[in-house]
Amino acid sequence: MTGTTDPASPRAGAGEPISESEALQRLRQIDDHSDQYYAAWWLGRMRSRHPEAVPLLQAALRRRQPREAASGVEHNAVARNAARALGKLGDPQAIPDLLAALEDEDDGLREAAARALGELRAEGAVAVLCQRLASGLAGAGAPLDPRSPRLREPCEAMLEALGDIGVAETTVLAVIEPFLDHDRPLIRSAAGRALFLLSGDPRRAEGLVSLLEHPQLQVRRAALMDLGAVGWRPALEPIRRTLAENSLKLIALRGLVEKGQGEPDTESLLAAMDELL
Repeated sequence: MTGTTDPASPRAGAGEPISESEALQRLRQIDDHSDQYYAAWWLGRMRSRHPEAVPLLQAALRRRQPREAASGVEHNAVARNAARALGKLGDPQAIPDLLAALEDEDDGLREAAARALGELRAEGAVAVLCQRLASGLAGAGAPLDPRSPRLREPCEAMLEALGDIGVAETTVLAVIEPFLDHDRPLIRSAAGRALFLLSGDPRRAEGLVSLLEHPQLQVRRAALMDLGAVGWRPALEPIRRTLAENSLKLIALRGLVEKGQGEPDTESLLAAMDELL
């Protein structure tokens, strides 16, 4: 699911607006992790094109520590923001460092790296992502423990990355398909999104549409974003009827306009957007 807000953004009031040069300086120093955290977020958010931005973010990503280390949480918080920023900046020189982060013990960092690699359309990540997901529902898709909301792998991010990268090989599809039966609807939505992007099979988009009627708002929101990401235009009417915020419906409809083809036509989609404004 493409998030509607940036989960890595600082809390309101946590940082005053800064310039690009100050963001670079904050990321360059290594003593204040909160300054680094904010700077990494800022550079990604502002899509910095400064020649130092990517190398400094790569260095911040490499400075991660084992999660159990006393300072590891802070280091990895910076590394996660650095990974997210590298995905937004779109420079392929970051791919090797992001691939290395996919092997990290910190599942939050693996999630950030997977999303970034998806944004970068990094075909070199496909084999690693498939390997980590290959154990299926009983392995990668199982909870870390019976009481944990976290899975052994950040499956949602990894599945979406495979769809975004776009390598539609039979072996990739076979890895994704079991997750259509996951007991968590957000994972099913991510799998359907990926399979539709890779195969164009309308049944996968129809599965996303069915989630628009799920009793949980979080699931309906995810399905909206995933339908917008795949651009399936027959979803227009179900999107309009969904019990969710108009702002999210507009984002989904914009995806249909920008990425979809066929019926309904663009004029009808734009008219539906106007009704929601």
